[in-house]
Amino acid sequence: MPEYACIHLWEITDMGHGHDHHHDHAHEGAGGDLSPALDLSIPDSELSPSDVSRRGFLRGAGLLGAGAAASVLATPSAAQAAGLPHSHGPAGGGTEKGGFAWLAGDHHIHTQYSSDAQYRVIDQARHGRAFGLDWVVITDHGSVAHAKIGVEKVNPDIRATREELKDLLTFQGLEWNIPAAEHATVFVAPSKHEVEVLKQFETNYDGNLLPATNTPAQNEAAAIAGIKFLGSQVRARKVEAALFLANHPARRGIDSPHEIRNWRDADPSVAIGFEGAPGHQAAGIPAPNGRGGARGYYDNNPSAASFPGYPPESYRTWGGFDWMTSTVGGLWDSLLAEGKAWWITVNSDSHVNYLDQSDRGPGSDFEANGKYNDPVYTGKTLTTAGDFWPGFYGRTTVGATSWGYKQVMDGLRAGRVWVDHGRLIKGLDARVRVAGDRRSSSGTPLGGVLHVKRGTSTEITLDIDLQDVPNWAQFIPVLKRVDVIVGTVTGPVADKDAFTAPNTKVVKSFEVGKKSGRVSFTYSFGRLDKPFYVRVRGTDANRTQAGLMGAAVDPVGPKLDVLGDADPWGDLWFYTNPIWVLPK
Repeated sequence: MPEYACIHLWEITDMGHGHDHHHDHAHEGAGGDLSPALDLSIPDSELSPSDVSRRGFLRGAGLLGAGAAASVLATPSAAQAAGLPHSHGPAGGGTEKGGFAWLAGDHHIHTQYSSDAQYRVIDQARHGRAFGLDWVVITDHGSVAHAKIGVEKVNPDIRATREELKDLLTFQGLEWNIPAAEHATVFVAPSKHEVEVLKQFETNYDGNLLPATNTPAQNEAAAIAGIKFLGSQVRARKVEAALFLANHPARRGIDSPHEIRNWRDADPSVAIGFEGAPGHQAAGIPAPNGRGGARGYYDNNPSAASFPGYPPESYRTWGGFDWMTSTVGGLWDSLLAEGKAWWITVNSDSHVNYLDQSDRGPGSDFEANGKYNDPVYTGKTLTTAGDFWPGFYGRTTVGATSWGYKQVMDGLRAGRVWVDHGRLIKGLDARVRVAGDRRSSSGTPLGGVLHVKRGTSTEITLDIDLQDVPNWAQFIPVLKRVDVIVGTVTGPVADKDAFTAPNTKVVKSFEVGKKSGRVSFTYSFGRLDKPFYVRVRGTDANRTQAGLMGAAVDPVGPKLDVLGDADPWGDLWFYTNPIWVLPK
């Protein structure tokens, strides 16, 4: 396992802030000396008073001792230091902000190499670039045909797209049928071995290709083995990086909390998160103008395979977002409260797109050829299609150190990510700082960890560029409110199927009083007395209700989406990934 996959919460230092605060940083990373307070081979009687105090504090917080190694955070990297000069790609893609190139992308896109899709790779890529994306991942469905011939057949199309669209980063991946669970994006950095690695992975670990006689326990073990295989290919230098992101995790209720934890713990350098909001956002547009179904195709009910603890509300989206993400104090927060680096994304899951006028090419034989013939114009408008083109509605914006494939993957792994629907905002910079430090080069960005001494005052600063140009539905979104959400880090859970975080809640809501330019907000956390994390969301405030955990936790959260009447443009949200503040 890579060194950083074993790093404890308290071992991550200087992560995301190459600056000189008015406090000390303890360099206790995986390659450094262990602090006496953390070395349990040293008895309390031999520690200094300060180390005794520190050990007691960490032990009381559940961050020291048995099971604490499961509390891992993102990779420490000098590349996360803010304020460094960065270069862009051939077309100057992305937006420079806070020392990073912010690159918008989509990691869940299907083509004619999927049994339920129809477009060419270049079609999806051109649309994605036209709608403002800097990177895309082609993720055709894992299947017998795909494993046998599809992985190899799509690769020349991807390589040709890379050559034609040099200002778009086009990754090859696949949508994995996770054994015993839902689907996931799996993708790798471009390499001469990309086909070999993906083909071997799909052949050996795809749920559709495993024996039908497997027990659930055997399938869960196969999923863990698959994630570990991807990590082994990185260590063997077959590919420079490989990532896993669980797709539409609450759609059918079959991604149990313990499975999600086990995926992440199998290799945190590979398994990094899940979709905070699913694709298929056009599926809720009311008839006769649309399909009249559920946003994200979240129109299911519990089955025998579903985790029995999930509530009925988990099978629907909330403001377009998955219940696991949208519920303050819910499943995502339960992972963050453990100190687990687990990030959210959004994407299109584009198969067949709303208002398109094409169909699969005539005479197609998918089973024989592993693809459909090139799409043809029909003149018939697809009002019942459930998808949008990549970049048309949802985007995952990644803070990269520069423009490039590995840089995007590094930014995703580090959690420097914010997501939005309908281009709600133009840009965002969120930093946690020691109170009063306003230097532009300081602050810990999204996904980062700030270590400070107990009693140090900290605050979050938010700079948000408001939208001033129409989105692709031809209106200018208006951000109305920004919520700051804080949760206590309580350490590893005793029950791996836990999915609540009782200490997490909205601590501050800022009303946005203007419609253009930039807005800035600061919220003080006071003096550090226990480890915590903070995340942020924002909304146009068109549809809201109290959250599932009650108004005291989330007074004006996203509203439960209605089957058959869920216009995706009717309420827009953005979410950030978290920042942690931990004691030294």
